[in-house]
Amino acid sequence: MTRVDPAALRVYVLTSAAFGGRSHRDVAAAAIAGGATAVQLRAPELSDDELLEVAIELADRCREAGVLFVVNDRPDVAVASRAAGAHLGQRDDLGGARSSLGPDGVLGISVGSVEQTRVAVDRGADYVAVTVWGTATKPEAVPGGLGLVREIADASSVPVVGIGGIDATNAASVLASGAAGVAVISAVAAAPDPVEATRALAHALDLEPSGSRPGRRGEARGGMMT
Repeated sequence: MTRVDPAALRVYVLTSAAFGGRSHRDVAAAAIAGGATAVQLRAPELSDDELLEVAIELADRCREAGVLFVVNDRPDVAVASRAAGAHLGQRDDLGGARSSLGPDGVLGISVGSVEQTRVAVDRGADYVAVTVWGTATKPEAVPGGLGLVREIADASSVPVVGIGGIDATNAASVLASGAAGVAVISAVAAAPDPVEATRALAHALDLEPSGSRPGRRGEARGGMMT
């Protein structure tokens, strides 16, 4: 049984400090203001101490706003910051992450096939993320297109999130292919106005920015992704 309400994954923004001099805090704040339902702290460039400091601050902000907050790649930081969970890739220790997060922590796992999805679910994933289109933000990710989204969504017992090359112009097609939500990085972090970019994404997915933002199984919580 998944620990996350699929509605909490609908507008999922990953932070980045690579665009326009904005910090991870700046991107997260804009995403929250624009109506994001989930925020993931993705900051591989930060030291452990810096990462924990930012994670604690964002976990508090997201919890207050009723936004799911997840930490990328670092279950230990997720637990220490009281985030809702963590998001991992295929090279990470999935079983160890599930154990570290405990019975209530949200675990997201990036997958690229139905078989990887089944393994992820067996190891405790609460949702899976699949790369839809190519993106310079994650050049190592292999895009599978809308067809792969549909294939994995049909086979998965947990919600699916599409990521990669997604913005307000094509987000609806990802949901139409079976995804519970879309995850973006540059569409918000690199936008001239990241708050408006998040609002446009929410509008494209027929989500009112001022509406309710369920977290874990309908409970507003703070959370994480890779």
